[in-house]
Amino acid sequence: MHATLPDLHAALDHIRLAPADRGEIAILCYRPATDERVLVKTAELTPEHGMVGDRWSATRKPKHADGATQLALISVRVLAAVAGPRDRWHLAGDQILVDLDLSENNLPVGTRLTLGDAEIEITPEPHLGCSKFAARFGHDAMRFVCAQDLRPLRLRGVYARVVRAGHVKVGDRLEKRPG
Repeated sequence: MHATLPDLHAALDHIRLAPADRGEIAILCYRPATDERVLVKTAELTPEHGMVGDRWSATRKPKHADGATQLALISVRVLAAVAGPRDRWHLAGDQILVDLDLSENNLPVGTRLTLGDAEIEITPEPHLGCSKFAARFGHDAMRFVCAQDLRPLRLRGVYARVVRAGHVKVGDRLEKRPG
């Protein structure tokens, strides 16, 4: 059973209430291979590999050699609407599931966030849904997260690169860096 567009639109008010400056990491998940997910309590982030253990460094495309797609973050508020129960959230395929406003207004490209003792930077690469997302959560969910009028909210999430290596754990705060 997948959420319908009316249900998803009804969740927008709750999604928009996500914290702006300080959020929290709810789930960490790395992807060792296609369609594999490993939920972890702690993870190491490095500029060379993104999330250590994740397939990103082995499968990155030359156009993303700069790390523009090292990490994918998604809002747990969006996931609650599109995926339903928490035990399905990791199926989205993002590594860092957060309670934070990921919108363009709140986190413009270049914004830096600290999490654990690591630091990441929001990149310009758009994070859009794919056929796997639609298969897992339904076509209405795909239409919702990719809707042109909602795109500034970054409902499908955002990409980031690691700028300072460090360790992160579930429950860590994410904070916008001043500047």
